[in-house]
Amino acid sequence: MDNLVTLSIGLAAIAFLIWFFYPEVGLLARWRYALQVTNKTRREDAIKHIFDCETSGRSTSLHSIAGALHISVDDAHKLVAEVDQLGLVEFEGELPVLTSSGRDLALHLLRAHRLWERYLADETGFSETEWHDQADRLEHTLTQEDLEQLSARLSHPVYDPHGDPIPTAAGELGESTGIPLTAVESNDSLFQIVHIEDEPETIYAQLVAEGLHPGMSLRLLARDSQRIRIWAGGDEHVLAPMVAANIHVAEVQIDRAEVEGEKLSSLSIGEQAEVLTLAPSLRGAERRRMMDLGLLPGTLVSAEHTSAAGDPVAYRIRGALIALRSEQANQIIISKSGKTRS
Repeated sequence: MDNLVTLSIGLAAIAFLIWFFYPEVGLLARWRYALQVTNKTRREDAIKHIFDCETSGRSTSLHSIAGALHISVDDAHKLVAEVDQLGLVEFEGELPVLTSSGRDLALHLLRAHRLWERYLADETGFSETEWHDQADRLEHTLTQEDLEQLSARLSHPVYDPHGDPIPTAAGELGESTGIPLTAVESNDSLFQIVHIEDEPETIYAQLVAEGLHPGMSLRLLARDSQRIRIWAGGDEHVLAPMVAANIHVAEVQIDRAEVEGEKLSSLSIGEQAEVLTLAPSLRGAERRRMMDLGLLPGTLVSAEHTSAAGDPVAYRIRGALIALRSEQANQIIISKSGKTRS
């Protein structure tokens, strides 16, 4: 019996040693790999932060790196020493600046991040508030070959879904366009949203909740020191200046009726309207489905029936009755004709 116990203990010890030390798949190997990945991610995040500071005209410091990466200043010092040894930064006085190799890495990461956000927006069902965090994780795993395949799949987009330019494979980075919405003075001109800043997250979440997106046309209604009122996407939006500052716009020459249109969901039973446009927030398969249903500019639509709960509503589109939920109807901009179906 004692020999059996001893044998069992011995086998258990051997099994534990194999489980802990086995090459590549053992616990120790997996822990070391996870640590390497974490260190690599931190180094690359530090490079991204330095690049962001340089392109925005700000100075990088150990404190700014520590704050951006949520680490201590001592850890930031070690991190800068690591990227210095790798030839990714050099120093001007006490300030780290990117070398050409460091800039190339930063542009690769930026290209990976923005291409992946474009993919999430166009090809998946992830919401706008999830794009940034998802891309933050994936950008560290994509090779140059991965990026070229992804870019080709997306037909080589120039901008990400927020309106930021995507670096080319050659490392060329276009400039962001437009002016902050807070700088718009004219009530007569029409504008298009060309960029929405996705940080800080709280402000971006508010803009998403308002239904504001790049590509959307707008008109300034009124402004003062406390708020900015605009008409966009078939609705009025009231924004605090600090929120409006995250929206960049460019003046456009388009049909004013398109900007001043209303949401299809505002159509009362029996009313008829003409489709002006589909909201830029309607993307991918859902956008193609709406177009396949005949919801194209110039199409006449009438509200026919509503469910007992009020949602969905049945609309007559090109002779067919189509049920649309309110969130779908909100993304179809119409001009009411003032007519009712007989």
